[in-house]
Amino acid sequence: MTGSDYYVPAAVLAIALVVKSPSFWRTWRSPMTKSIFVILAASVAGFVFGAPPTIERVNRITDVANISAPIVYCCLSCLSCASLVLLIHWRGGTEETIRRHTGMWIGATAVAIATFWVLFSLSDVPVEQQREFDTFYATTPYVREMIVLYLTAHTATSLVVATKCWRWARELRDLQAAWTHWGLLILVAAFGLTLSFALVKLVAVGARWAGTDTWDSLSTDVAPPLAGLGAAMTTVGFLVPVVGPRLESMWVSWRAYRAMEPLWRALEPFAGPGKPMRISPTSSLEIRAMARSTEIADRLLSLAPHLDNGHRAAAERYASSQGCTPEAAVIFAEAAAIHAALLAAEGSRAPASGQTPVAVESSAAIPTRVSGTNGLARLSVQFSKIHRSDSPVGAVPSESN
Repeated sequence: MTGSDYYVPAAVLAIALVVKSPSFWRTWRSPMTKSIFVILAASVAGFVFGAPPTIERVNRITDVANISAPIVYCCLSCLSCASLVLLIHWRGGTEETIRRHTGMWIGATAVAIATFWVLFSLSDVPVEQQREFDTFYATTPYVREMIVLYLTAHTATSLVVATKCWRWARELRDLQAAWTHWGLLILVAAFGLTLSFALVKLVAVGARWAGTDTWDSLSTDVAPPLAGLGAAMTTVGFLVPVVGPRLESMWVSWRAYRAMEPLWRALEPFAGPGKPMRISPTSSLEIRAMARSTEIADRLLSLAPHLDNGHRAAAERYASSQGCTPEAAVIFAEAAAIHAALLAAEGSRAPASGQTPVAVESSAAIPTRVSGTNGLARLSVQFSKIHRSDSPVGAVPSESN
């Protein structure tokens, strides 16, 4: 692997870290926030310090051969520990249980990191190895123990996290937890890759103990891509449950905003004399959708004197006779009533035979029984169909609407 194989994913993760920085600053007291920050930071550091060009530069600056090895071990140990701590808080439980489990893993990681540096300081590793440190020094006193400790700890944490995520994912059956479910499945795959990384390294190191270097390629060529992909997927897995609901909300709001446009434009003549609502260019999609639904509701109030309750009731009976659910029938009836009211207001068509307009009582005027952003979006879609058909009753409503 070349330097770009390390620096490109490091840059992507660094961008994610910068983008999330404002959120980290606002919620820094949260243990989950700190865990996510450590996961991103440790992933970036692991990629950067694991790149051969960085290894060479660090060794030259410190004038200590192979000092990058314990640095990378520490970064990946912090990543594993933060993943476990985040999972513990994410899973929940009593405060005492969470504190005990997180303290245990943080303490174990601190001991492991301290041991790395003690063993490295006692070792003799004068020959710089940018890609083959683990196998080249697999039989060297003290470094041998450091490598075994690192790989054993990495194997244990990967196995624990993957198992916990898999068990939790199987418990989640509710659609409301879909993003968490998918995030857990991604984490299972991610830590499966990191587990494979550790096992492949152990095989290569074990071959060196047996006196052969024929398996070194597992450590130098196979293991690094597994570690890189695993670290990237770990970050994605933890961010999916956080970012996913937000993206879903934005998508739903955008669809509703677009769907309300036909009704919003049709009601534009009834906007009233006041100034139109001002929306900042930086406003969220949720705010834009809410503003459009509010404008539609205000315009319907101006249209209320033209609404024909008889036409509304006839349209609802018609929709019900076509097999629509009560909710779909109401949507269709309200859309048909609005369509007829607009025609009546324009004076382009007289009321159909048998459909006598019923005055709306000003003290209890209900322009439409449909409200809310999503409800008005469905109403707008149905209104658009009726408007295109140009029928007194309208097109046959669809259950999908």
